[in-house]
Amino acid sequence: MGAGRFAPSPSGELHLGNLRTAILSWLFARSTGRDFQVRVEDLDRTRAGAEEVQLRDLRAIGLTWDGVAERQTDRLAGFDGALERLRSAGLLYECFCTRRDVADAPRAPHAAPGSYPGTCRDLSDTERARRRAERPAALRLRSTTETFTVVDALAGEYAGVVDDFVVRRNDGVPAYNFAVVVDDHLQGIDQVVRGDDLLSSTPRQAYLATLLGAPIPEYAHVPLALNTDGQRLAKRDGAVTLGDLSTPFEVDGARYDAVEPGEVRDVLLASLGLPAGPLEQALDAFDPANLPRAPWIFDFSSTFGDASTGTPPRHA
Repeated sequence: MGAGRFAPSPSGELHLGNLRTAILSWLFARSTGRDFQVRVEDLDRTRAGAEEVQLRDLRAIGLTWDGVAERQTDRLAGFDGALERLRSAGLLYECFCTRRDVADAPRAPHAAPGSYPGTCRDLSDTERARRRAERPAALRLRSTTETFTVVDALAGEYAGVVDDFVVRRNDGVPAYNFAVVVDDHLQGIDQVVRGDDLLSSTPRQAYLATLLGAPIPEYAHVPLALNTDGQRLAKRDGAVTLGDLSTPFEVDGARYDAVEPGEVRDVLLASLGLPAGPLEQALDAFDPANLPRAPWIFDFSSTFGDASTGTPPRHA
């Protein structure tokens, strides 16, 4: 059996929604006898010290992983090798389009919104040379299909668009949809559990895996944590990280006592219909078929208590 993983980007502290997905990734992996790994996706948007804080917070809620947390930047040679395989197979081409160019380009009537229209796919050598003098080129995959179907443990069969997506940006950094496929293959990851906002990009990744001769992982895209306005949970929603909750704090004018990491873990487990306590205890009760299929709506006062509404008070 292979491994599952949690792969945060070290751009800041993990919020409660991130920690909930991390717990789910761990539960899926451990319940199927897999190893569980943590990968720091540090190719882009890193913040000094964020990696250490994220790993500390994962440990604080009881997450354990096998081996050391790996970094994408330690695997640059692997990315280069995968790019060379695609180039040798004639599956890459240079693209000089800006985001505005792609957004404004005309498309065939049946084309999916936002898909790449193939502007640079068949440029002549002369035209490519002229464009290179104006701006660096990104590399796009020369796709040979328009759709690809994956099977997801929660969503079932899902058919999505596969266009000529970017595999290396014009600053030389491997693009997400490429890097994640190579990373998973090189790490032996055969189970991917992540937020369902990434489901639409999964057919591209699975298709790319087939081109690289890599097995397609088992997928499970889990519902996100949202605020009461139905938006993705973020720092704007108040005290939503372990750091925020570690000392007395204020939300919407109400004062609250500090919340221990174990209490946060129990709140996250309750949102999944699982018993409070160590994660190993929740593992005994874990069944993917019983997971909530709707987003978790995080309301601070009802989650941690608000004396004004009669719920258990946590005010300082």
